[in-house]
Parts: sequence; structure tokens; C-alpha cells
Amino acid sequence: MLALSVTALGVVYGDIGTSPLYALRICFSGSGIPTTPENVLGVLSLICWALTGLITVKYLLLVLRADNHGEGGILALMALVRGETNAPTPAQPKRIGVVMLLGLLGAALLYGDGLITPAISVLSAVEGLEVATPKFAHWVVPVSLLILVGLFSVQRHGTQRVGAVFGPVMLVWFLVLAVLGIRSIAHTPQVLAALNPWYAVEFMVHNRWQGFVIMGAVFLVITGGEDLYLDMGHLGRLPIRLGWFSLVLPALLLNYFGQGALLLRSPESLDSLFYRLTPHTPWALYPMVALATVATVIASQAVISGAFSLTRQATQLGFCPRTTIIHTSDETIGQVYLPAVNGILLVGTVTLVLGFQHSDNLAGAYGLAVSAAMLVTSLMLPIAMVRRWHWHPAGVVLIMLPIWAMDLLFFSSNLLKFAHGGWVGISVAVLVLTLMLTWDRGRQILARRFAGETIAVDVFVDDVATSKPLRVPGVAVFLTGNAQGIPRILLHNFKHNKVIHEKVILLTVLTESVPRVPDAERVTFKELPQGFYVMTARYGFSEDPDVPAILGRVSSPTLELDPMRITFFLGRETLIITGQRTMWRWRKHLFWFLSRNSRDASKFFRIPPNRVIEIGIQVEL
Repeated sequence: MLALSVTALGVVYGDIGTSPLYALRICFSGSGIPTTPENVLGVLSLICWALTGLITVKYLLLVLRADNHGEGGILALMALVRGETNAPTPAQPKRIGVVMLLGLLGAALLYGDGLITPAISVLSAVEGLEVATPKFAHWVVPVSLLILVGLFSVQRHGTQRVGAVFGPVMLVWFLVLAVLGIRSIAHTPQVLAALNPWYAVEFMVHNRWQGFVIMGAVFLVITGGEDLYLDMGHLGRLPIRLGWFSLVLPALLLNYFGQGALLLRSPESLDSLFYRLTPHTPWALYPMVALATVATVIASQAVISGAFSLTRQATQLGFCPRTTIIHTSDETIGQVYLPAVNGILLVGTVTLVLGFQHSDNLAGAYGLAVSAAMLVTSLMLPIAMVRRWHWHPAGVVLIMLPIWAMDLLFFSSNLLKFAHGGWVGISVAVLVLTLMLTWDRGRQILARRFAGETIAVDVFVDDVATSKPLRVPGVAVFLTGNAQGIPRILLHNFKHNKVIHEKVILLTVLTESVPRVPDAERVTFKELPQGFYVMTARYGFSEDPDVPAILGRVSSPTLELDPMRITFFLGRETLIITGQRTMWRWRKHLFWFLSRNSRDASKFFRIPPNRVIEIGIQVEL
């Protein structure tokens, strides 16, 4: 458990652990609020109780309970709340309800976080060079870009090799945070008065509108909250909780209070508040910059890995086109690398660094998307409390009221950032949500179109028995999204080639709304007359389908599955855009683009390419 807790420091707490680099400084810089003792104590009190209320109570004690068979994240919560067994399939898509729309919105918002976090974290760390000497000021952006390019370049190697050092490095980081904070607090112990929440109340009452505005900056101290939930499937809730209560929370509070103590002693230290805590000697400052940079790289790694996991879950749940998924670990199922997502994040992050140039400027873009995602989680959590945990609705409302109030306060304050960069994360979320909804809508249209062409399996089998068509040796496997009907590609093959294989397997691959399916429940197999077999393979949304492995599990005295005698038939639809009013024309073109760039089905299902026959079908959209 101790080893897992140390690992959690690197995997889970990187984002929230690097917030001291910029959060308190940004609360005062540009806000118009002077660094008077009352204001310093008031902001520190807000930070203290934001960490306590939203991270400790909401995420550590409540949200982590909402695991979907051990898996976390907004999509896992969506599947848990919906309480349905099967995820949408091409043949039977499900309507987008309120819960599903909230889940997709929350996932889309987290992509904005994945884009902005690496940029602001690395920039804020490298800016420590300016404290060492102003001569390094013009090197901040180039060095940040170099680090980011290197970070995204090594993603293809996965976190397995370097993951072992992530935890120990973050352990050192949090210990350093605590030591620097204690060192500063010892000189100004009166800063500890900010533990009293009354200072937060007085600050808000006295500053009113400015106090409301500053909440958007205070929010920066809790931006890693969703990462705790998203990465729960890698480690489990107990190591995450142990790491938080034993080290992370004390270290963060000590460092924030240490920065506050420095402000009380020396208000002019605001320009580089974090690095001013470090002794101004080369032996201390340069190693501190290096350690901070490594910590921000680890924080960025966690967010990038989260984007990979989200995309994989969305693909398996049917809301994203098939994409290349590379497993980087033979032991940990959650360690995956998606080249397309990695490339998009790299281009977006580099663009943000070049466009904003400084972490203070980028802070305006940071927070709005994350606060919206956290609000979505707060809206979905009570449904899980009532439906899954069977808590009394009145008690749920009493528990959630203060959490809703804090989330709404932070979200509304962050809305003020929209024109100052907040539009970046929201724009990314709108784009991602549009892609997911368009893909789902297009699949619904195709499903309805194909439904009218479906022939029941028993009807077709009876017709084969009556007409006695030519049967050729071998086994033909037809992938179908509807186990009750004959696949269109089988009908097309029979129509044009006038033959049917001696053995025909109709294989349906279903994705369940659970992370993993037990091996005992993986395959169902039914034998029909005339050499037909119906097979259903079930996978969780955190698993990848493997058709050859599924066929290897079949044991039947009437069916010999020699890999060299199996032919896989796949359909390839060519979409023809028409004037039919199925959806807006621009969405038709978008769906066409997504379909054209979807990963080849044979690779996605791990089917040997030399055993595949593709049959093209034109479909009007």
C-alpha cells in the first residue's frame, strides 16, 4: 500500500501538486487587490477551505466512491449512472439523454484541460530562470517549447519505463514544498490565523465584486481534482486517499501558507512568489528550477495520459471513430498511447505557448473548462448516490448543497475569464462534443437505413436449406452489429458470387458499460442448422477487442477453426452525401470526414490482413 501511495504521487497528484508555482501569485497580480495583511489572510483562508471542501470532501470522500467496477472518470460515472448493460452499437444506437449528454460534455471539457495544463505548468516552472538572472528572460519560451516537444515525443514509449521514478520525484517535490513552507512560516507564524474560515468570509464581504473575481484565481489550486477520479482505475481509491491525507494536503497547505508569510514580510516578492521562498544562491535556486520543471513534466504526463484514456473509452462506447491504440505496458491495461491524440495535443500546446508567452497570460485560459467539468461531475454524482448507493434524496441534497454552491461560485467567477483566454478551453470542448455527437448521429442514421434491409437469421437459414446454394470449403466470419439479422456483407457476397461457405460464423462484438468483462462471460456461442453459428463477444470499455483470440476460445465438435482456413468478411461503406434532411449538410461532411479517417476495422479487431476480404457498399447519407 505504501508503494502504491508513492506511485499515486506521480500518477495522480502532479497537476494539483504544481499549482503552488503560480496560483497564489496570480490571485494578486492583476486583480487590483493590494497585498495587505487582511487580504493575504483572506485569500489563504479561501485556498485552505477550497482544498478542504472540494478536494477532500467532494473528491476524496464522495466521488472516489463512485467507481464503475474500479474504473473512474466522467465516462465511467456516466455509464454507472445510466445503469445500462450494453453500450451503443452501430446497429442499436441509444438516444442521447440528459445524463449521457452531461457525461459527454464533461469528457469534452477535460480535453481543454489536457491542452492547457502542459503549457501553463512548464511555462511557470521555466520562468524561474528569470529569478536567477534577467538575462534568461528571452530563453523562457524556447526552453518551454523544447521541453514540451520532448515530452510529447516520448509518449510513444509509454510511462512504464519512467513511471517507476515519477512517484519518488513527486515525493521529493512535496517534501520540498513542505520544507520551504515551514521555513517561511517560522519567520511569520501569525499567517496560520488564516486557518480560521472567518478570514475568508470577511475577505468576500469586504471586497465583494473583486472578491468574486479573485475566486477564478483561487480555483487554480484545485484544478487537478478531476485527475484524482480519472486515474483511480490505475491504483484504486485507498492509495490515492492515503497519499492525500498523509503528504499532499499538508505539503500544499504548508507551501501556500509559507508564500503567504513571505507576502506579509515582503509584498514586493509577488513577481516570483514561489521561487522567492528558495534561498537565493546558485546551489539552491537552479536545482529548484530543475525540480519544478521535472514536476511539471510529470503533471503534464498525467493529463496527457488522461486524454488517451478518455479517447479510448469514448471509442469503445461508440462516441468516437476507431483510432490507433498502442498498448505500452504488458501488465497495466490502462497504459495506452494514441498517436493522433498526441499529435493534436502537441500542436495545440505549442500554439498556446507561442500565443500567450507567459504563465500569467495563460492563467486566463486556464480554469473555465476545468470548473465546468467539475460542475458536471457534481450534477451527476447525486444520481449515483440515489440510484446506486440508495441514499435518501433529502440527505443527498443536504450533502451536495454546499458543494454545488462552491462549484457554481468557481464556475461563474471563471466565466469572467472567457474573453481573456477562457474561450480556448471552451472552444476545444465544443469542438470535441460536436465531433462525438455528430459521429453518434451519423451512426443512428446508418442504423435506421440498414434496419430496413435486415433479414432475420432463421429466415435466411431456412432459405439456404430450401434453395441449396453452392457451398465452398472453409470458414467465413462475418462481423455484424446486429446478432438477430444477417449482415449486409453476407447478402452482398451471396448476391454477387452465388456461393456460401460450408461454415459461417456471424460474430457480434459488444462493448459493455463496465470497464472489464470476466473471461467466463466473454463469449456466447450458438449453433444453427446449415453450418451457421452465432457468436457474441463482450468487452468492457477499458478493453480492446481481439477477434482471433475470441475464435480461439471456441470449442465445438462440428467446427474446426484452422486459422489458415478462416476468411474474414468486412464491409466498407462509401458515404454519398445527398439532399435528404437527415442532418445539417456541414455535419454530413464532418461525419464523412470522420468515417474516411476511422481506423481500419481489421487492425482495430486485430484480424490478420491476409485473411480479410472487404466488400464495398455505397450508402446515401
